[in-house]
Amino acid sequence: MNQLPKYTWLIETIRRAGKISHKELSEKWQSHKELSDCRPLSRATFNRWREAIYDQFSIMIDCQKTGGYLYYIANPRDIDDDKLRKWMLDSYAVGNVIGENLSLKGRILVDEIPSGRDHLTTILEAMKDNRVVTITYQSFKKSQSHTFPIEPYCVKLFENRWYVVAHNTGYDDIRLYGLDRIENVDVSGETFKLPKDFDAEEYFSTAYGIVVGTGEKPEKIVLRANEAHKPYMKSLPLHHSQRLIKDAGEYADFELFLVPTYDFVMRLLSVGSMVEVIEPAHLRRTMKGWISDMYHLYKND
Repeated sequence: MNQLPKYTWLIETIRRAGKISHKELSEKWQSHKELSDCRPLSRATFNRWREAIYDQFSIMIDCQKTGGYLYYIANPRDIDDDKLRKWMLDSYAVGNVIGENLSLKGRILVDEIPSGRDHLTTILEAMKDNRVVTITYQSFKKSQSHTFPIEPYCVKLFENRWYVVAHNTGYDDIRLYGLDRIENVDVSGETFKLPKDFDAEEYFSTAYGIVVGTGEKPEKIVLRANEAHKPYMKSLPLHHSQRLIKDAGEYADFELFLVPTYDFVMRLLSVGSMVEVIEPAHLRRTMKGWISDMYHLYKND
């Protein structure tokens, strides 16, 4: 059985407890029938897992010897500061919780991620060795699929779709491909060098989602959320640059710094009148144009 669910169960159980004894861990493990098969967690197995967790995740499970040998995460900030590691551990932790409650499968609803399983593993394997892959791709904008080589630089998950950012060797530029539109992937024996100046986070730093390379420059954007919507924007920011600049009670103003691309406009339209663009003026005009078009669709009803 894959050990990752076991490791993430151990990490998450200790994180939730803060500090916990081996006896308590063993009891919790034994009650997790899906993973433990009702067997206790031996100290030897526990110590092996501690070592493996440190080797794979650099997470230190330490022991407080005073007061009864209690185990705890010694470097929790390292988990919180590493977005990929935190996302992965959270995903496995959720999977473990759902695994414990499969009897509720008709009452636990999730969204499907198109083709997340089909090609993601192959592309990640190619990325590890910097190998060129040949993909057969069906663009939404073209009537038939095409086959061509790419050099995969990074992958990104956005709105339940996986994308790969890659250097298209035919056009000699960086392009984005949705994994749900890839019909076939073949990993070649040819390798490539990832540019030293390519930084995946920096590449998307001023983007709302996955639209990049439009030539537009990032700018300050001020949004006003009404009283009903401002808690949602506070709890789940639209962008990492978002900051609260004013809370007037009946509304709150937020400042962001990004490129106001098509996907960002669509996100603003999705919340209707609960969010107003205060500045820049050209974005207000863009919103007004979309709203006007929508009005004309329904004005005769």
